[in-house]
Amino acid sequence: MSKDKAILLRVQSPEGTKRIEVNASESTCRLFERVHDTFDLSSFAFALYKEKNLKNEIPSSKSRTVAGLGLRHGDMIYLCPLNGAVLFPTGNNTPSGEPTPSTSSRPNSSLSLTLKEDPVDLQLYKLDGKIARKPDPKLCRHNSNSRCVHCSALEPYDEAYLRDHNVKHLSFHAYLRKMTSGVDKGKFLALEDISCRIKNGCKDHPPWPKGICSKCQPNAITLNRQVYRHVDNVAFENKDLVERFLNYWRSTGHQRIGFLYGNYEIHNDVPLGIRANVVAIYEPPQESSRDSIHLLRDDKEEIVEELAQNLGLRRVGWIFTDLIPEDVQKGTVKHLRHINSHFLSAEECIMAGHFQSMYPNPCRFASGGYFGSKFVTVCVTGDKTNQVHMEGYQVSNQCMALVRDNCLLPTKDAPELGYVRESSDKQFVPDVYYKEKDNYGNEVSRLGRPLPVEYLLLDVPASTPVTPSYTFNCDPSKQPFPVENRLVDGDIQDFNALNQYLSQFSSSEFFTAINDFHLLLYIATMDMLPMKEYMGPLLCALKNRDAGAAEEWSRSEHWATIEQLIAASSPPPSRPGSVAGSVNVGAGSSSGGLAKWTCPHCTFLNTSDVSNCEMCSLPRSTN
Repeated sequence: MSKDKAILLRVQSPEGTKRIEVNASESTCRLFERVHDTFDLSSFAFALYKEKNLKNEIPSSKSRTVAGLGLRHGDMIYLCPLNGAVLFPTGNNTPSGEPTPSTSSRPNSSLSLTLKEDPVDLQLYKLDGKIARKPDPKLCRHNSNSRCVHCSALEPYDEAYLRDHNVKHLSFHAYLRKMTSGVDKGKFLALEDISCRIKNGCKDHPPWPKGICSKCQPNAITLNRQVYRHVDNVAFENKDLVERFLNYWRSTGHQRIGFLYGNYEIHNDVPLGIRANVVAIYEPPQESSRDSIHLLRDDKEEIVEELAQNLGLRRVGWIFTDLIPEDVQKGTVKHLRHINSHFLSAEECIMAGHFQSMYPNPCRFASGGYFGSKFVTVCVTGDKTNQVHMEGYQVSNQCMALVRDNCLLPTKDAPELGYVRESSDKQFVPDVYYKEKDNYGNEVSRLGRPLPVEYLLLDVPASTPVTPSYTFNCDPSKQPFPVENRLVDGDIQDFNALNQYLSQFSSSEFFTAINDFHLLLYIATMDMLPMKEYMGPLLCALKNRDAGAAEEWSRSEHWATIEQLIAASSPPPSRPGSVAGSVNVGAGSSSGGLAKWTCPHCTFLNTSDVSNCEMCSLPRSTN
């Protein structure tokens, strides 16, 4: 390579990837200046590295050259701020410093080279992913150790295989294998999130709405049906989870929203697939009716997230009901969502896009460190046989971008249609198009005002397994602890409910009794006694399924205080053998014509015709 030859280098930063042109003979000091000017940085408080893991730092030197460090045309280098320095301007898409509505839902700008990817992604990166095939007895003419075109392994993105096995979408990792299967092995692959905002730092004109140019103006968007999905299946580990969630609708007739907690694991039914395994449903504060749900401010959200994290769980999705009874006697519901109406409404798509932006997917191939989301949406509604069933979805990355940048609105009268905002003096909105066939079979582009939301949806099968599993206690012979935020009779979380629930278990069944997600959340958020800071060893024991460690925690002074409070709040005894405080009854009291006396030893109430206590057999004191 000639030292005077100009080369292109790709520089990956927290704000994206850009290309710079340098001469191979130029000094690395000049390289730092080019990076500074290209990204319009506020200072030189940054370092450059040749590897993603922050190794092989490129020194800023006037004597060392770009060619001398072995940098070649097309190489990727990595920019990392030093000591948390703020290098990038904090501009926005609106005038007067007014922040964009979606700022709070955008992920933190983390460099992908220091990114912590999900464990399931790390497992899938290690797999070969190829689909093994057995020799065809009719076409294969070789021994058992050989392979031919009829029996050689298929790639995980093979279209014929996916079509024959009714796999509608590629898994995300199969999509990555396809993108990295070329001659360059994905060397130049950089997944970029769509941006609908004006780019920052343009000095050629005044800020919007006074001016805009082609360099900072976001490109028009043509919606395409996404060929991959980040999650390929949603599995509730047992049917009792959903049944308990539906009990609220059955008792009130009102709709309900819940957040799904669990983890992600490999889904073997789809090549390199991912499954969201749900083990608990948390129901946030909400107001609901037969036709609507309104989420309220959740002051306990941080505690819920911390509790789930300590139990080895994470928020993987959300679930909501849309159920209208058809025949109460038969238990059937109306079939509301179908191809002639809608599957998800525009408002629900916007909600899904908002949640997916809040929980982005870490990805090593993304220039900003995140790409798409594994967050799933589950709708409980009626099927074509008028039975209650679940439908799972995700929205596309394009939908996430439109929602994140506040460009998509629901329509008033048509739930199957959304509407792309028009540009105003406060916000520039790019044109959004979708393609459809006209009456003559020709494909035409139409402006997304209105926009059919079916272009934004991805199907994700949702079900319960044939063989259920139970992460938390689910004994049908016991009355479960009430679910949080249900303001209906029989579902109120208080000390009386705690007393009634624990009274069903013996002292040797502490692990079974305490292993309830809703109970743990109640204990962590009690007002009269702060227990959250003492629950670490208990949550660790439950996470590791260590009954001995849980029993040891039950003997701590913190749990002993809970037991004392329960005993103090217990009602007076109503039958022999019940546990309560002493009851003083005067000599004039009568029941069946007999006065009663209280045993000074066990406080049992005896009739006056006996001299020894019927409970403890000790004599009545004459003092």
